[in-house]
Amino acid sequence: MSERDLTALRSAVAALEHPSLAARLGNMAGKPIELIGSALPAAATQAISAATSKALEIALQVALRTMQGTRPSLSQRFHKVLATASGAAGGALGLASLPIELPVSTVIMLRSIAEIARSEGEDLSDPEAALACMQVFALGGRAASADASESGYFAVRAMLAKSVSQAARFVIERGALEEGAPVLVRFLAQVASRFGMVVTQKAAAQAIPLLGGLGGAAVNYAFIEHFQDVARAHFTVRRLERVYGADIVRQEYERFAQSD
Repeated sequence: MSERDLTALRSAVAALEHPSLAARLGNMAGKPIELIGSALPAAATQAISAATSKALEIALQVALRTMQGTRPSLSQRFHKVLATASGAAGGALGLASLPIELPVSTVIMLRSIAEIARSEGEDLSDPEAALACMQVFALGGRAASADASESGYFAVRAMLAKSVSQAARFVIERGALEEGAPVLVRFLAQVASRFGMVVTQKAAAQAIPLLGGLGGAAVNYAFIEHFQDVARAHFTVRRLERVYGADIVRQEYERFAQSD
């Protein structure tokens, strides 16, 4: 691999193996955000779970119906502005706004992820590439205390590989997105199980009374910036795999991961 690509891969390893959202939110809140999240009432946890599933359903529809073949028109900075604005509204209204605000934020993030994917050579007319954008929500959903053997980048990709392949084949064969199709439901459930971790962290931070609307905007800014970093790293790895082959890239990836 060239020195330039090795440098890009090293940066990707740092972003994918050392997620920073919990730390960013913890600094805002003044205490570990995972402790705040674990203290949320059961009703709030159920609301977060429902909002997460709905947000991913809408994002999947966008990924497979409206995103393919479109030209990137908005900068990543502008996507951050949009997400910040929706976060300000959500922060002002509290947890009750999550079912409305989260789908908006998630679609904004998906559009930003798609632009990053295109910049790394992905063809989003291919359903597999569009689903790779959805994978980012799972790749970015890692708790700080998680077992690395279960939550590392390649472990999560392996967990999702069969569902992605089956979902992509389903869309190609049917030529349409069928709501409730088992292969799509299974894929969304796997993504939601990890995306829900960071949504809980986000909701916990926004629920702190002292943060309010301004804090909600800051939380959403950190939220989209986190997933943009993960997307850039993910699609860098995929680009390098197309150039050098998956085995070589993984060997170098693991070398960097072990040296950190």
